[in-house]
Amino acid sequence: MTLAPLVEVTRGAGSVDTVECIHYGSVAVVDAAGRLRYAAGDPSFLTFSRSTLKPFQALPFVEGGGVSHFDLTSAELALLCASHSGEAFHLDGVRSLLTKSGCDEHHLQCGCHTPTYYSAVGKRPPANLKPTPLHHNCSGKHAGFLAYCAQYGLPLESYLDPAHPLQMAIRKRVGSVVGMDGNDLPLGIDGCSAPNYALPLERLAAAYARLAASEGDALSTLFAAMTAHPEMVSGTNRNDLAFMRMAPGDWVAKIGADGVQTIGIRSAGLGIAIKVVDGNMRALYTAAVSVLQQLGYVDAPENTGLAPWALPLVTNARGTRTGVVRPVVKLKRV
Repeated sequence: MTLAPLVEVTRGAGSVDTVECIHYGSVAVVDAAGRLRYAAGDPSFLTFSRSTLKPFQALPFVEGGGVSHFDLTSAELALLCASHSGEAFHLDGVRSLLTKSGCDEHHLQCGCHTPTYYSAVGKRPPANLKPTPLHHNCSGKHAGFLAYCAQYGLPLESYLDPAHPLQMAIRKRVGSVVGMDGNDLPLGIDGCSAPNYALPLERLAAAYARLAASEGDALSTLFAAMTAHPEMVSGTNRNDLAFMRMAPGDWVAKIGADGVQTIGIRSAGLGIAIKVVDGNMRALYTAAVSVLQQLGYVDAPENTGLAPWALPLVTNARGTRTGVVRPVVKLKRV
C-alpha cells in the first residue's frame, strides 16, 4: 500500500510557516466503464464507504416503486441520500417521509446527536435543545428504510439487522453497482447503526461515475433528486452543497465520515473518490477542491463558492492566524 500526501497544515508567525501536520491518503478518478483515469496514492485502498453509500442504499426502495407508492416529492427522495444538518426544513422533510409510511420518529434506530448545522455556521446550540432521532444526519436514510419495510410488510423493529430482507437486498444491489459480489463486501456498522460496506476506492469512484452518467433508471432518479435539492442532501455552509451549486445538475457530491469524499461529474462521465487515511475532514475538503482544480473543473477556487475549503487559514481562539491548510495532492494520469 502506497499512500500519498494530500494536505499539509502549517504553523508559523509572520511570513514564515513550518509544516506541522501532513495528511496522507489516496484518490481514484474513474469513468463510467470502470476504467481508472487518474490516481494518487493507492486507488485500490480498501475503505468503508460510510455515508457515500446512501444513494445506493436507496436503490431497492426506488426500484421497488417506493417513490410512487408513497407519493414522495423529489426533495423527500433527496433526503434518503442525505447527511443533513438538522435544519428545520430537513426535520419537516423527514417527518413527512415517516408520516407517509405510517411511522414516526420512535421507529428510527439511528440514535441522535446535536444537529451539525451549529458547527457548520459557527454557533452554539441553544441551551434548551434536546436532540431527537430526527436531528440525526442519517434520519432521512432511515426513514427510507422504514418506508421500504412498510411497503413490503417487513419487520420494522429489526430493519438494521444485516440479515433483514431489506439489508440483504441493499448488499446485493451495492455489489452489482460496484461490480463485486455483495457477499464479498466487508461488513461494518456505521455511525447510525446501519450496515456499511468497505470497497476499493476505485470501485467507489466507479459507482459515482455510474450514478452521474445514468439515464432512465433508478440511479438517474436519485441523481436528479440529489442535484435538484442539494440543500436537502447537505445543509447551510456545507461543502457538498457548495460543490453541487458550482455545477447545478452536473455534479453530485457526497461526503462520508472519517475522511471520505465522492463526486460524480455527469458531463464528463467521471467519478471521484478520496480517502484521507487519518479521517481528517478539514484536510478532506481542501484535497477535494484541489483534485477538481487539477482535473480542470475549477479555476481560481478562491473566487468561487469553494473558497472556504480551497486554502483555509488556521486561527486560534483569539482569531489570530497561526497557519494554513494547503493541498499537496498530485494527480497522475493512469
